[in-house]
Amino acid sequence: MLDHLGLTSADLARSRAFFSQALAPLHIGVVMEVTAEQTGTHDQVGFGRDGKPFFWIGNGGSVSHGVHVAFACTDRAQVDAFHAAALAAGGRDNGAPGVRPWYHPNYYAAFVLDPDGNNIEAVCQRPAAETEA
Repeated sequence: MLDHLGLTSADLARSRAFFSQALAPLHIGVVMEVTAEQTGTHDQVGFGRDGKPFFWIGNGGSVSHGVHVAFACTDRAQVDAFHAAALAAGGRDNGAPGVRPWYHPNYYAAFVLDPDGNNIEAVCQRPAAETEA
């Protein structure tokens, strides 16, 4: 089981603003920031909930274009809200909200490319009837 993951950003302030807006509909926000002086390497911003960071962005090293990160959603409306928020924050559409039946009949997801070109997904894998009740 994963505890957390991190991405390197070419522009930490830009990525912080993007993810703050894009992840807000998922109730994920900044819960911790650490400086280069604290880490001994570079600045980092930790996103999560309930005081626990699980998604980190940092401004050091080489940027890894093409990383794929998927955030679990409780319902399809959260997927839709993520997609809209991410586009409004400057993300590029990489797959509008919808069912991806080739994964399974209830795989409802949306994809955006973040400012560094990473593929960020929001997904709900529950049947629509369960999420709309």
